[in-house]
Amino acid sequence: MDMLWGFSGNANADSVVYYRLQPSIKARFLRFLPLEWNPKGRIGMRIEVFGCAYRSEVVDLDGRSSLLYRFDQKSPSPIKEIISLKFKTMESDGILLHREGQNGDHITLELRRGKLFLLINSADTRLPSPHTPVNLTLGSLLDDQHWHAVLIQRAGKLVNFTVDEHRHRFHAQGEFSYLDLDSEISFGGILAPGKSVSFSQKNFHGCLENLYYNGVDIIDLAKRQKPQIIAMGNVSFSCSQPQSVPVTFLSPRSYLALPGSSREDEVAAAFQFRTWNNAGLLLFSELQLVSGGLFLFLNDGKLKLNLYQPGKLPSDITAGVGLNDGQWHSVSISARRNHLSVVVDGQVASAAASLGPEQVYSGGTYYFGGCPDNSFGSKCKNPLGGFQGCMRRISISNKVVDLISVQQGTLGNFSDLQIDSCGITDRCLPNYCEHGGECSQSWNTFHCNCANTGYTGATCHNSIYEQSCEAYKHRGNTSGFYYIDSDGSGPLEPFLLYCNMTETAWTIIQHNGSELTRVRNTNPENPYAGFFEYVASLEQLQATITRAEHCEQELAYYCKKSRLVNRQDGTPLSWWVGRTNETHTYWGGSSPDPQKCACGLEGNCVDSQYYCNCDADRNEWTNDTGVLSYKEHLPVTKIVITDTGRPHSEAAYKLGPLLCRGDRSFWNSASFNTEASYLHFPTFHGELSADMSFFFKTTASSGVFLENLGITDFIRIELRSPAVVTFSFDVGNGPSEVSVQSPTHFNDNQWHHVRVERNMKEASIQVDQLPPETQPAPADGHVLLQLNSQLFVGGTATRQRGFLGCLRALQLNGQALDLEDRARVTPGVEPGCRGHCSSYGKLCRNGGNCREKPSGFSCDCTFSAYSGPFCSDEIAAYFGSGSSVVYHFQENYPLSKNFSSHAASFHGDLKLRREMIKFSFRTTRTPSSLLYVSSFYKEYLSVIIAKNGSLQVRYKLNRYQEPDVITFDFKNMADGQLHHVQINREEGVVFVEIDENARRQVHLSSGTEFSAVKSLVLGRILEHSDVDQETALAGAQGFLGCLSAVQLSHVAPLKAALHPSRSALVTVSGHVTESSCVAQAGTDATSRERTHSFADHSGTRDDREPLANAIKSDSAVIGGLIAVVIFILLCITAIAVRIYQQKRLYKRNEAKRSENVDGAEAVLKSQLDRQNAVSENQKEYFF
Repeated sequence: MDMLWGFSGNANADSVVYYRLQPSIKARFLRFLPLEWNPKGRIGMRIEVFGCAYRSEVVDLDGRSSLLYRFDQKSPSPIKEIISLKFKTMESDGILLHREGQNGDHITLELRRGKLFLLINSADTRLPSPHTPVNLTLGSLLDDQHWHAVLIQRAGKLVNFTVDEHRHRFHAQGEFSYLDLDSEISFGGILAPGKSVSFSQKNFHGCLENLYYNGVDIIDLAKRQKPQIIAMGNVSFSCSQPQSVPVTFLSPRSYLALPGSSREDEVAAAFQFRTWNNAGLLLFSELQLVSGGLFLFLNDGKLKLNLYQPGKLPSDITAGVGLNDGQWHSVSISARRNHLSVVVDGQVASAAASLGPEQVYSGGTYYFGGCPDNSFGSKCKNPLGGFQGCMRRISISNKVVDLISVQQGTLGNFSDLQIDSCGITDRCLPNYCEHGGECSQSWNTFHCNCANTGYTGATCHNSIYEQSCEAYKHRGNTSGFYYIDSDGSGPLEPFLLYCNMTETAWTIIQHNGSELTRVRNTNPENPYAGFFEYVASLEQLQATITRAEHCEQELAYYCKKSRLVNRQDGTPLSWWVGRTNETHTYWGGSSPDPQKCACGLEGNCVDSQYYCNCDADRNEWTNDTGVLSYKEHLPVTKIVITDTGRPHSEAAYKLGPLLCRGDRSFWNSASFNTEASYLHFPTFHGELSADMSFFFKTTASSGVFLENLGITDFIRIELRSPAVVTFSFDVGNGPSEVSVQSPTHFNDNQWHHVRVERNMKEASIQVDQLPPETQPAPADGHVLLQLNSQLFVGGTATRQRGFLGCLRALQLNGQALDLEDRARVTPGVEPGCRGHCSSYGKLCRNGGNCREKPSGFSCDCTFSAYSGPFCSDEIAAYFGSGSSVVYHFQENYPLSKNFSSHAASFHGDLKLRREMIKFSFRTTRTPSSLLYVSSFYKEYLSVIIAKNGSLQVRYKLNRYQEPDVITFDFKNMADGQLHHVQINREEGVVFVEIDENARRQVHLSSGTEFSAVKSLVLGRILEHSDVDQETALAGAQGFLGCLSAVQLSHVAPLKAALHPSRSALVTVSGHVTESSCVAQAGTDATSRERTHSFADHSGTRDDREPLANAIKSDSAVIGGLIAVVIFILLCITAIAVRIYQQKRLYKRNEAKRSENVDGAEAVLKSQLDRQNAVSENQKEYFF
């Protein structure tokens, strides 16, 4: 491995400067490159290097030669193998060693495209299926003519593969420990061409040094011509590989100018190159006599040869593809009369003779890799920028160029070159792209393609998914399927699950065993084992469960003459296994006490001498069912049943999904009360990549959020000023910082989210939704972040510039820190932080009120027409013909028709000087009554659709005057589309808005006060009242369609009817079912309904009129009776068919042992129905 140091020399002729290399190195060659001379002295250098003795055995293989080592055939094939060697080569492909058996087993070490591949194949016939061969890859650019060390260690299933200190450890699966191999191994090639191999058989061309097989010096045996070694081909024992002098073009300004013969009738050049860049000039040659030139350049990884002559169309040739792969590629070009060609890696591409030049005369200079400045008088042009990479074996007009003479200044001219060394490096080795990101590179840097990984950022470090359903909920998301990344930027992959967003966010993780499974014919010698596979791995499940506040899983266990415990010796007969592979003998509803069930804790088992119902061993169905809630044991991964082998013995089980709620980390917080207070945690380790995220809330103008120090390295995140958050760090390149500046202040006592990331490519910081700020990492600088102090949170080691305020949900590389636990034992810091509604209150919509909780908040939807965790779920209903919902504002005490003074005084307190009304509707019927508010004093408000389809708002606030009418006739409102209505009245001024675009404001003439409000009616008006003719006609017709989100000030009548939560006085008549008004027009609105039984919560039910009595006629009554009779006949037929099906299903299930069939639960249900139930609880558990 190349190692570079920089040394300062002496400043005079007498002094001596000593350097001791730390760490020590092992090398055959040392190269010293003078970077600059003493400006006050003469050029000169003298170096002495002191080292240790080194023994070297070398063999040179020419690509056709190899060595075969045969060991004792009587000794068994060694299970443990150790192979070590060093090699150097200029070729990118070749086999270094190979050992094979008769049945296809083999071990091969092969160089492919400059990388080493270790292939181990086990073709053991004892395996049930073909075994996947082991294919380990290490190294890159190993064809650089430098020594590389290789070590292979194999012991059974363990394989260690090491190349130049990079190690790959592999633990094989299956019967991998046995390989049936021959008692011989070849080095440098394959000596048995008759054996079938699935890879290239190109021999190795280069040098091997110190080649050992299980401690045997193979090269020494070959030198001494021992019989165990067979040398094939030309084998020599000194490394005399011809040295190729490469040249490195370090920057886009680099170039190499070489002289050529002028006025020759052909331009010809050849060379080899390697690069990572996809574009750059490779060669330019000026043409004599005619102004023009020959360009050879890379563009999009392809080679293009362009002949340019003024007044003529340019001639172009394109050859090769993907030539920016870091491999050596050979190129030769030729241009002469009527001929233009380029050869790339042996493939010839030529232009047609008609496109070739009429006459070519070579210029005097060939420019490789770039062009000098115009000040040198060159006509060289460089349209795509300079070439960055390496070249070697350069020849002009079939004459090889001596690059050492160029280095010595006796030939040509150059700028910014490194001669006699190829400085290319593989920036994708090691691969710093995380989570499966695809690495690509250029000469100076690497890039990560994070597509389809679920991660983002410069190195695919940052997950695009939240870590819990709780986090999704507080982004305002509703129930649905979401990807969860439980460990954030950690190694675990995201997985898909269902989030049920109630007041608490529930995580639901399914498995493959959710159906009822019946078990028969088992005993301790022949147990039944049911396995459960989840949609996530056990590691993902563990991370999810650890974050959750509570987890549970329902396990239903039914038994008939099947025990859970052996009553004689107490050994368990059935048990289940949790995620840690531990056996558990307690069952649903019980605490983790061995061999106990819920009935044992509650004292209501069917037999009081046992702790479980099933242990009573009765010849009838019973169950031990309940919820397992000790989350350290969850989820259930296996269930074992052993006591169903006796006559009439049977068991059944059903496991529900894993349910987890909350997120312990999301609300984990601490309050810092003094600048000198802080929390300390162990040293943060984020050497190559690190991310830190947290929420903060403060009124202070500045303060340090966290700090971690090293000897010189450090990281610090702080509030630099009220509007600036800064991330400062040093990884050995000097202090750096990157800041986010906000147009508003951060010290507003609101929660703000900070995310900081540092990786090999850049450092970045983002606050809230502000644009992230980034700072690129210096090229070829230090990259390791080395810290050694404690991590200080909320302060610094000096106890100065501490943070005043709250920190929450602090995570480092996806791992949460428990702030509350440390705060409980730290002076000046308190666990928890209140005041979440100031930041999250905006999530409570549609009039919902934010309520503080010890950890988090909730939305109170009591006075909202909506429901759900954020009061955003619409409450809508489909109204059938003649149906209605009546919300009573007051008790309906009997009142005299002339409204006595007693009545007036009793109801006089319900006066409305203002109201706000909102609702949405969809209908196709005219006329229709949408909303009607009545008064004990014959005052009313009605919102109707008239016969002509116009929407009318009618206010009558004085019983002696005609109503004020506000009409919207710009379109037919009964068009089957969803319309939104909003009415606001402030005394005598009414503002009405329809569909957020039609608005009107009027002044009422009938009054300013709504006195003695009686009721609000949706749909048909059932009461007889003095109303105008239009309202009466619409009220008699009622409403047919969908109403949603109906609200009058703080009253939500639909919500009170559909979701009763208290003794609201609501009367429902006719067919009213919960629905959704957002369905597409023309669809069946009842297809999404959920029918309710609407009883009057005041104790009365309005059944004075039939469901549909808009037109009372005898024909309607007769038709209704006929429909009822037909419906009853259809029901009887359906029941008979169902009974017949159940009998057939029962016989089929009794004929065989069945698991996870659809009818199992139905059969078990019928058996339970036929027996006398032990208790009412058991019926409830099953059904």
